[in-house]
Order: sequence, then C-alpha cells, then structure tokens
Amino acid sequence: MRRKTFDMLATAGGAVLAIVLIAAGSLGMWGYSYANSNVHDQLAAQKITFPPASAFASAKAGGEITPSMIPSVSQYAGQQLLTGQQAKVYADDFIAVHIQEIGGGLTYSQLSSQARALPKGSAAYTAAEAKVQTVFQGTTLRGLLLEAYAFGTIGQIALVAAIVSFILAGVMMVLTLLGIWHFSRTPEEVEFPKSFHHEERVPAGV
Repeated sequence: MRRKTFDMLATAGGAVLAIVLIAAGSLGMWGYSYANSNVHDQLAAQKITFPPASAFASAKAGGEITPSMIPSVSQYAGQQLLTGQQAKVYADDFIAVHIQEIGGGLTYSQLSSQARALPKGSAAYTAAEAKVQTVFQGTTLRGLLLEAYAFGTIGQIALVAAIVSFILAGVMMVLTLLGIWHFSRTPEEVEFPKSFHHEERVPAGV
C-alpha cells in the first residue's frame, strides 16, 4: 500500500471520529441542560427552604434541628432547595431523621399494620393513624427528593461525558490536521516497507 493512501484513510477516519465525538459531546451537554433545568424547576415549585442558620445554634435531640443535622444540613441554612445535592441532604439528613423519630424506627407499612390491629374509633387508633399519615407524607416527599437527586446525578454524568468527548474530539482534530500535513508532504511513489523478507531458495547440491 502506498503511504499516501494510508495517510488519506487515517486522516479521513480521524476526521469522522472527531465529528462523532463532537456530536456525542453536544448530546451530553443537551442531556445535562435538560436534566439540570428540570430538577431546578420541579424543586423550585415545591418552595422548600432549609431552616435558618439561627435554628442550628439550638440543635438538640428530638427537636426540629438535631446535632446530626449540623455537618450537612447547616451548609444550606436559609437557602431554597433547588439542586439535586440539596435534595439528597434534605431527604436523608433532615426528613429521614424526623421520620425515624416519629415512627420509632418503623416503616410506613409496619405502622399501618399496627394501626389496623387497633379498635377503630378508639383514641389509640386515631393517634396511630395520624402517625401513619405523617410518616407516609414524609416518606413520599423523601422519595420524590431522592428521585430529583438521581436525575440530577445523571445530568452531572452527562456533563462529564460531554467534556471528555470534547477533549477527545480536540485531540482527534489535532491529529487529523497533522495527518493532512503529512499527507501533503508524502511523495506519491512512497510505499510501506514490507514486514517480512522472502528468503532465497538455494538449489540443492549447489
């Protein structure tokens, strides 16, 4: 094969790969933008705000703010919940703590089963049902927030993939330009050296 032909094929392949990587990066950026904007809009509609900074000064076990919330929840004190990372912190380090305290470590399903075993209309049944509804609402909100976090994480992955694709596309474009330069300087008659040598057979008896 002529070297010039090989250079032309390699250069064309590099150009095609660069175009594919640019397209992949563009799709990744679109995915990130779509996920990020949707998470922001959905969370903004809920109008959830983290407790103010003053609330963390009086943190105590069993209260609205517990000592376990200070390392994570306090960093967003007073802010509106708008991002996936904020949603995860609010769901796991704020709501989950209160659900644990209200339900005594039992799930919605377990509390519901206990409530159904009580005499309907009794004071114990009414109190148990109120606890069930509170835990159900908290668990539902927590699940929705964690879904927003998961969707936001997918968007972040798409952003990283897009950046990597653009970097690789840039590398391929440089290599393609070098290939074009080498192609223009390669004489038509130059061929690749053969990778093996034919051994001359010596006639027997000579």
